[in-house]
Amino acid sequence: MRREEVLAACRVGLWRWHGGDGLVRLDAVEAELLGLPAEPAALTEPELRARFHLADYVAAQRHLATSAAEGRLGEAELRVVAEDGTVLHSLRSRAYAPESERTGGPAAPGGLVGVFLEVPALGHPAASALEQAEDERRVREAFLLDAGQALSEAHTGREVLRVVAALSMPGFHPAATGVFSLEGDRLRMIEYRTRGTRPERDRETEETIRRALPRPQHINSRNPAAEALRTGRPRYFSTPDELRDSYPEIWRTIASLDRESWAYLPLVVSGRTIGVWLVAFDKAMAFTFEERTLLAALARLIAQALARAFLHDTERELSDDLQRAMRPAPTPSIPGMRVAARYVPTGRGLRVGGDWYDVIPLPSGRVALIIGDVQGHDVRAAAIMAQLRIALRAYASEGHRPDAVLARASRFLAALAPTPESGGDPEDRFATCLYVEVDPSTGTLDVARAGHPDPAMVLQDGTMLIRPTAGGLPLGVAPDGDYPTTRLLLEPGETLLLCTDGLLETGHVDLDNGWARLRTAIQGMDDERLADPEEMAETLVHTAQHAERAGQDLDDMALLLLRHPQPEGREAARRPVRRVVQTIAQSEPDHVAAARRQLAEMLHDWHDPDRVFGATLLLSETVTNVLTHTDGDALLVAELAGPPGDRLLRVEVADPSGSLPHRRDPGELASSGRGLVLMDSLADAWGVAPRGEGKTTWFELRERPRPERRSDADPGEGPDVTFGSGW
Repeated sequence: MRREEVLAACRVGLWRWHGGDGLVRLDAVEAELLGLPAEPAALTEPELRARFHLADYVAAQRHLATSAAEGRLGEAELRVVAEDGTVLHSLRSRAYAPESERTGGPAAPGGLVGVFLEVPALGHPAASALEQAEDERRVREAFLLDAGQALSEAHTGREVLRVVAALSMPGFHPAATGVFSLEGDRLRMIEYRTRGTRPERDRETEETIRRALPRPQHINSRNPAAEALRTGRPRYFSTPDELRDSYPEIWRTIASLDRESWAYLPLVVSGRTIGVWLVAFDKAMAFTFEERTLLAALARLIAQALARAFLHDTERELSDDLQRAMRPAPTPSIPGMRVAARYVPTGRGLRVGGDWYDVIPLPSGRVALIIGDVQGHDVRAAAIMAQLRIALRAYASEGHRPDAVLARASRFLAALAPTPESGGDPEDRFATCLYVEVDPSTGTLDVARAGHPDPAMVLQDGTMLIRPTAGGLPLGVAPDGDYPTTRLLLEPGETLLLCTDGLLETGHVDLDNGWARLRTAIQGMDDERLADPEEMAETLVHTAQHAERAGQDLDDMALLLLRHPQPEGREAARRPVRRVVQTIAQSEPDHVAAARRQLAEMLHDWHDPDRVFGATLLLSETVTNVLTHTDGDALLVAELAGPPGDRLLRVEVADPSGSLPHRRDPGELASSGRGLVLMDSLADAWGVAPRGEGKTTWFELRERPRPERRSDADPGEGPDVTFGSGW
């Protein structure tokens, strides 16, 4: 015989409680021992407590909780009671917490597994009337505490109504509950649930009630709910005759439901009646002073919970309306490009914030991509965001360059700041913004930045590089601020990534760790998903939301992706190449460090750190010599190609000077002249090639070192020209 069959033959019932859903699951034997139909059942904790004597239940809870915490078997004896409190028989329970339940944590909220066995009646002395009254008082207090806790954890109206329908305690077993809500001068039933043991009949009963009350009733209509609402006093009907004599019209509707008693209690919050709670019983209720007190206390708890839930629902509807009203227009198509955008609202308050994005066709045939973030997560931040977005769209549509658009927008936002004379909020608001002007025909990007995170580029093979750009202060901080422009190039097969800090800092991480999280997510995508900006957007948003810590709300976030697809047939025809193009001006020597970081990010999957260090050192040496010993800017092109493990890095740095380098022999104390020595020592190959009036200095470095090395520029040959003093 199976184990379950042996236990059933011995009249041993099985039960399990899991903290995840709060339900106690019983097998057929256990259900029968508790006076339920002999079939598997699932009870809530209040429903289970209603089946036992309160003193026994409290003691059993204490013993079993202690045993579970200590990892040992727990044992308790409990008296099963009828609805009127009469003791039916006694049960002995033995339970334990499985190891996975004792460890706790998010994946294992806790639980118990146990058995029940009927035993001879416990030898409890007969309780005096005073002791019985004290037990009943403790029952009511425990019930109200549980009900209050459950109602306080309900956030929406639907959750509150579900908790109300599940209320159960010894002596208080409603057959049905309903809630009427006041809407203007009408009373509408928003919920009606039965508590029978036959689901088919329960559904028929609920449908009968809904058909009987198809539309809201006027508050002056003749029915007990409307009267309780008008007078603010509850109405109790202990027998069917009382309800039939007082409201014959209502009685004709509910006579077939086999109810015996009814209570209609007004739901009052801060002196304002917001609805009525209906409680129907299938047995006669005397509605004693204690029972009426209990129902009144429950009505107050329900009213407060419903008021909070209705306010929450109203705020949510307002938030949704605001989001729809301020949502950008449908993203226009860009010839030769693919665009994907996302906005995820905050989880706090009205769930509105200051993040936004926009895609604007320009008179020149180019397209402007804008993403930004207004300080704050409230209605004012959303209102400022809407005004600023309109202003930016107007300035861009006039044909201004990116730096001029941001400068005008900064003055506009500064002018919105309230003055003491206006009586407005004295808090100044600022906004970060990233403005990118795209030339779809060439992939050229002109970027202006106002205190916003830098853009990033996802290369053909999924490598993500942060592209440093020149920038100014956030909009509104300095009305006369300057916003320099940086030019980038979006190659075919690459994707431009613009985002707000909400996407990066969710989970209370800094920007660097946020970028690292996105980089890891992108590297886990296959080629097909990398080529689809919509798939990439979904992956990045999901990654940020998954990083949310328990109990913390998400910051709102905006994301904008622009992909430059490969021409037809080329996506699979060639191996992906990592390529970075950057111009470093004479006035931007600090960008040399940014170029080193970009090259290191490009070589993130090289396993030899010495090779990576050598590459960044050679890059720094080459670019620094251009800035130090010529009058022009340095144009940097870095390209990585080849199969993993045997990839080749080629770096070219072009400058306008025609002077070629030659080897020097610096002394021990010299501070310069070792450039060619470094090139010979670290590069697998290097050279100098004339380009028009200038030249290009290049070097190559393989992922793994090779014995043979070559140089296309023999320092002993060529014109006797010294390339400054650095080589």
